[in-house]
Amino acid sequence: MVISWQLWALGAALFAAVTAVLSKLGLQGIDPNLATLLRTLVVAVVLTALLLFSGQLQALHLQALPRRSLQALALAGLATGLSWLCYFQALRQGPVAAVASIDKLSVLLVAVLAALWLGEQLSPAGWIGVLLMGAGAALVAWP
Repeated sequence: MVISWQLWALGAALFAAVTAVLSKLGLQGIDPNLATLLRTLVVAVVLTALLLFSGQLQALHLQALPRRSLQALALAGLATGLSWLCYFQALRQGPVAAVASIDKLSVLLVAVLAALWLGEQLSPAGWIGVLLMGAGAALVAWP
């Protein structure tokens, strides 16, 4: 059974929402940078187990992977780490709904960066939707 990208995206949104609430709870009495490290370790362990049990880790030969892909993924990992560090610092200080709303301004930024770097285009209705999402995020974050 093949799951559509839309269902995967909904799953990502659901787990992101649960992550935000659990992270806010987990920050009580813990430094945000340490909390980010602990969360990252859990992600690394789960993904390693997934690759081991699926047999993909044994077949993995880093030398055979495209250099440009590895560079892009390394930079994406760096950006992810910086994003998580900023997110946890914000969660420590602010209300989770407002922090998550501002974080979702990434949708607007992704649309702009995808257009500039990847040549992807949204329809006019798509751009209106992205702008409305940005406006909604601002309304939630700055009452």
